[in-house]
Amino acid sequence: MDVTAVYPGTFDPITHGHADVADRASRMFHRVIISVAANPAKQPFFSLEERVSFAEAVFAGSPNVEVRSFDSLLVDYAREQGAGAILRGLRAVSDFEFEVQLSGMNRRLAPEIETVFISAAQEYGFVSSSLVREIACLGGDITEFVSPAVKEALDARFRASKNHE
Repeated sequence: MDVTAVYPGTFDPITHGHADVADRASRMFHRVIISVAANPAKQPFFSLEERVSFAEAVFAGSPNVEVRSFDSLLVDYAREQGAGAILRGLRAVSDFEFEVQLSGMNRRLAPEIETVFISAAQEYGFVSSSLVREIACLGGDITEFVSPAVKEALDARFRASKNHE
Protein backbone atom coordinates (compact mmCIF):
# COMPACT_ATOMS: atom_id res chain seq x y z
CA MET A 1 0.00 0.00 0.00
CA ASP A 2 1.14 3.51 -0.79
CA VAL A 3 0.24 5.27 2.45
CA THR A 4 1.47 8.75 3.32
CA ALA A 5 2.00 9.60 6.98
CA VAL A 6 2.11 13.13 8.34
CA TYR A 7 4.42 13.57 11.35
CA PRO A 8 3.37 16.90 12.92
CA GLY A 9 5.17 18.85 15.60
CA THR A 10 6.77 22.13 16.44
CA PHE A 11 10.22 20.48 16.33
CA ASP A 12 11.72 23.35 18.34
CA PRO A 13 14.34 22.05 17.68
CA ILE A 14 14.24 18.67 16.01
CA THR A 15 16.08 16.07 18.09
CA HIS A 16 17.58 12.64 17.42
CA GLY A 17 14.43 11.25 19.06
CA HIS A 18 12.23 12.90 16.43
CA ALA A 19 14.57 11.66 13.70
CA ASP A 20 14.47 8.12 15.06
CA VAL A 21 10.67 8.04 15.00
CA ALA A 22 10.59 9.41 11.44
CA ASP A 23 13.29 7.02 10.21
CA ARG A 24 11.43 4.04 11.63
CA ALA A 25 8.17 5.29 10.13
CA SER A 26 9.85 5.71 6.74
CA ARG A 27 10.25 1.92 6.64
CA MET A 28 6.51 1.48 7.28
CA PHE A 29 5.03 4.16 5.02
CA HIS A 30 5.49 4.99 1.38
CA ARG A 31 5.99 8.66 2.23
CA VAL A 32 6.53 10.49 5.54
CA ILE A 33 5.99 14.23 5.71
CA ILE A 34 7.70 15.97 8.62
CA SER A 35 5.11 18.68 9.18
CA VAL A 36 6.54 21.61 11.10
CA ALA A 37 3.71 23.48 12.80
CA ALA A 38 3.83 27.27 12.81
CA ASN A 39 2.01 27.23 16.18
CA PRO A 40 2.76 30.79 17.37
CA ALA A 41 0.74 30.12 20.55
CA LYS A 42 3.66 27.98 21.78
CA GLN A 43 6.06 30.90 21.22
CA PRO A 44 8.75 28.80 19.55
CA PHE A 45 12.41 29.50 20.29
CA PHE A 46 13.39 29.13 16.62
CA SER A 47 11.53 30.67 13.70
CA LEU A 48 9.43 28.47 11.44
CA GLU A 49 12.02 28.87 8.68
CA GLU A 50 14.84 27.76 11.00
CA ARG A 51 12.90 24.74 12.23
CA VAL A 52 12.10 23.69 8.66
CA SER A 53 15.75 24.18 7.67
CA PHE A 54 16.99 22.01 10.54
CA ALA A 55 14.54 19.23 9.63
CA GLU A 56 15.54 19.44 5.96
CA ALA A 57 19.19 19.04 6.93
CA VAL A 58 18.43 16.03 9.14
CA PHE A 59 16.44 14.25 6.41
CA ALA A 60 18.48 15.31 3.36
CA GLY A 61 19.46 11.70 2.63
CA SER A 62 16.04 10.16 3.19
CA PRO A 63 14.32 9.62 -0.16
CA ASN A 64 10.78 9.08 1.14
CA VAL A 65 10.85 11.76 3.87
CA GLU A 66 9.75 15.29 3.02
CA VAL A 67 9.68 18.40 5.19
CA ARG A 68 6.90 20.98 5.00
CA SER A 69 5.37 23.58 7.26
CA PHE A 70 1.72 24.13 8.03
CA ASP A 71 -0.49 26.54 9.96
CA SER A 72 -3.92 25.00 9.71
CA LEU A 73 -6.00 22.38 11.47
CA LEU A 74 -3.96 19.17 11.36
CA VAL A 75 -6.66 16.97 9.83
CA ASP A 76 -7.30 19.53 7.07
CA TYR A 77 -3.58 19.67 6.35
CA ALA A 78 -3.33 15.85 6.37
CA ARG A 79 -6.18 15.64 3.86
CA GLU A 80 -4.45 18.23 1.63
CA GLN A 81 -1.32 16.06 1.67
CA GLY A 82 -3.30 12.92 0.84
CA ALA A 83 -2.23 11.34 4.13
CA GLY A 84 -3.82 8.17 5.43
CA ALA A 85 -2.04 8.38 8.77
CA ILE A 86 -0.94 10.85 11.40
CA LEU A 87 2.25 9.74 13.09
CA ARG A 88 2.88 10.49 16.76
CA GLY A 89 5.89 9.63 18.86
CA LEU A 90 5.49 8.53 22.47
CA ARG A 91 8.34 8.96 24.96
CA ALA A 92 6.64 7.97 28.19
CA VAL A 93 3.31 6.98 29.69
CA SER A 94 2.79 10.66 30.50
CA ASP A 95 2.58 11.41 26.74
CA PHE A 96 -0.03 8.72 26.20
CA GLU A 97 -3.07 10.32 27.83
CA PHE A 98 -2.75 13.57 25.87
CA GLU A 99 -1.97 11.76 22.62
CA VAL A 100 -4.99 9.47 22.96
CA GLN A 101 -7.20 12.53 23.52
CA LEU A 102 -5.75 14.19 20.41
CA SER A 103 -6.14 11.05 18.31
CA GLY A 104 -9.76 10.70 19.42
CA MET A 105 -10.54 14.24 18.34
CA ASN A 106 -8.69 13.81 15.05
CA ARG A 107 -10.58 10.58 14.39
CA ARG A 108 -13.87 12.34 15.05
CA LEU A 109 -12.92 15.14 12.63
CA ALA A 110 -11.37 12.85 9.99
CA PRO A 111 -12.37 9.20 10.47
CA GLU A 112 -10.56 8.22 7.28
CA ILE A 113 -7.15 9.15 8.76
CA GLU A 114 -5.61 6.78 11.30
CA THR A 115 -3.27 7.85 14.09
CA VAL A 116 -0.22 5.64 14.47
CA PHE A 117 1.95 5.76 17.59
CA ILE A 118 5.63 4.86 17.59
CA SER A 119 7.33 4.65 20.94
CA ALA A 120 10.67 6.36 21.26
CA ALA A 121 13.77 4.22 21.21
CA GLN A 122 15.03 3.65 24.73
CA GLU A 123 18.03 5.93 24.28
CA TYR A 124 15.74 8.85 23.35
CA GLY A 125 12.84 8.28 25.75
CA PHE A 126 13.94 11.16 27.98
CA VAL A 127 14.92 13.64 25.25
CA SER A 128 12.65 16.60 24.61
CA SER A 129 13.21 19.81 22.70
CA SER A 130 12.63 21.90 25.83
CA LEU A 131 15.20 19.90 27.83
CA VAL A 132 17.73 20.24 25.01
CA ARG A 133 17.19 24.02 24.93
CA GLU A 134 17.59 24.24 28.70
CA ILE A 135 20.81 22.20 28.71
CA ALA A 136 22.21 24.35 25.88
CA CYS A 137 21.21 27.55 27.69
CA LEU A 138 23.16 26.43 30.75
CA GLY A 139 26.23 25.55 28.68
CA GLY A 140 25.79 21.78 28.68
CA ASP A 141 26.80 19.48 25.85
CA ILE A 142 23.85 18.53 23.64
CA THR A 143 25.89 16.74 20.97
CA GLU A 144 24.26 13.35 21.56
CA PHE A 145 20.71 14.74 21.33
CA VAL A 146 20.66 16.89 18.17
CA SER A 147 22.26 17.26 14.76
CA PRO A 148 25.43 19.36 14.41
CA ALA A 149 23.44 22.17 12.71
CA VAL A 150 21.00 22.38 15.61
CA LYS A 151 23.80 22.28 18.18
CA GLU A 152 25.63 25.06 16.37
CA ALA A 153 22.49 27.21 16.15
CA LEU A 154 21.65 26.74 19.84
CA ASP A 155 25.24 27.43 20.91
CA ALA A 156 25.35 30.58 18.77
CA ARG A 157 21.98 31.82 20.03
CA PHE A 158 22.94 31.39 23.67
CA ARG A 159 26.42 32.84 23.15
CA ALA A 160 24.83 35.91 21.58
CA SER A 161 22.34 36.31 24.42
CA LYS A 162 25.11 36.04 27.01
CA ASN A 163 27.13 38.68 25.15
CA HIS A 164 24.17 41.06 25.39
CA GLU A 165 23.71 40.66 29.14
